[in-house]
Amino acid sequence: MSTTAQSVWENCLSFIKDNIQDQAYKTWFEPIRAVELTDNALYIQVPSKFFYEWLEEHYVKLLKVALTKELGPNAKLLYKIKMENKLGNKLPFTEQLPSNNRPAVKPQEIDVPIQNKNPELKNPFVIPGIRNVKIESQLNSNYSFDNFLEGDSNRLARSAGMAVANKPGGTSFNPFLIFGGVGLGKTHLAHAIGVEIKEKFPEKTVLYISAEVFTQQYIDSVKKNTRNDFIHFYQLIDVLIIDDVQFLSGKAGTQDVFFHIFNYLHQNGKQVILTSDKAPVDMQDIEQRLLSRFKWGLSAEIHQPDYETRVSILKNILYRDGVQMPDDIIEYVAKNIKSNVRELEGAIISLIAQSSFNHREVTIELAKQVVEKFVKNVKREVSIDYIQKIVSDYFQIDVETLQSKTRKRDVVQARQLAMFFAKKFTKASLANIGSQIGSRDHATVLHACKTVDNLVSTDKQFKKYVDDIHKKLSL
Repeated sequence: MSTTAQSVWENCLSFIKDNIQDQAYKTWFEPIRAVELTDNALYIQVPSKFFYEWLEEHYVKLLKVALTKELGPNAKLLYKIKMENKLGNKLPFTEQLPSNNRPAVKPQEIDVPIQNKNPELKNPFVIPGIRNVKIESQLNSNYSFDNFLEGDSNRLARSAGMAVANKPGGTSFNPFLIFGGVGLGKTHLAHAIGVEIKEKFPEKTVLYISAEVFTQQYIDSVKKNTRNDFIHFYQLIDVLIIDDVQFLSGKAGTQDVFFHIFNYLHQNGKQVILTSDKAPVDMQDIEQRLLSRFKWGLSAEIHQPDYETRVSILKNILYRDGVQMPDDIIEYVAKNIKSNVRELEGAIISLIAQSSFNHREVTIELAKQVVEKFVKNVKREVSIDYIQKIVSDYFQIDVETLQSKTRKRDVVQARQLAMFFAKKFTKASLANIGSQIGSRDHATVLHACKTVDNLVSTDKQFKKYVDDIHKKLSL
């Protein structure tokens, strides 16, 4: 029976698999293909120079033992490096390299010199000088589905997130984009999906990273001439979670490299999860080719939590911390802090602290003091509710009238100003602004903003309205 390259390599793999951890085997040996057997020389194909360097540094002895068992003491191992055309090159490129510093076979196609001979893993998360092949997920295990309470404001996003966690890369929700305003739980949900995947599929490599850190890592890779290593590192990930993807706006180089990484992961059935403060349609300075890919899967918006959800969140925090509090206090906090979950949590924790440290009974009066101070301290994160209150107070009407269907001129102008300032001071989408200010659509909000811009330049009294309200919101 003749010996083939494939049969020799399969026998080598059986030996190797018994001598290393499963994750290392999946990462470093499953992608290898046996391509040729000449005399006692086995040629194997690896996906990058980085791969070659890592194998030679960490597994050369194991490879030598495995190959000697199959081909005898004169066995030789040679590498064919072939990267597919993923990065926009006109041609795929290959290079043949020897194992353990034997003379190289002259490349038959494009010669790509090794630019970085540092044998350490080009893992952007590893501290220089410390070798560590393991890719840490960077996930926060405190963010789970168990403490991400479901409500009307997040039901679609949570349900889709659970579906992704149960079948990463295997649903139509790829990519899965979670968007919404500040403090509504986008990051929490992204972590929860990752944590659930790690629990159900421990063999999968999951990585959470902010777009800001991703950008800095890319800049560093360009400076160190290790761009291809950077790309290859991210191609190893099974589930990539990128937080605040809108941070890529205007960064052409980072968008380009992310485009290629995204394509590779998506084509290979890997899961991509993104969070953003706005919907793809509202993102500025993001390349159209990226935006179109963001729309391939599912974009799910998280809205401000309704009253019932806010009460549930507060009760859950109190239960978690082992604190009992009267229902009327909980209801007061829930009614008066509406903008986001982060402010809600901060207020109840402040109330618990005030009671504990100052040995004061938790009363409605104390709750009023804490909520008032807390809302004042976080006013810099202006919410749509807060804007509506300021505008309504300025024109001496109530918020219900502002949101009503009435076409009275003074109310219409107040409503348009609320929409204008909501667009100016918040990161909410036009659709989100419209839904919160009287259930209008995004076209109405766009019209309101244009109307305000026009009136400011033609009507002095209206300009004074704008200036006065702007000052109040900027305090």
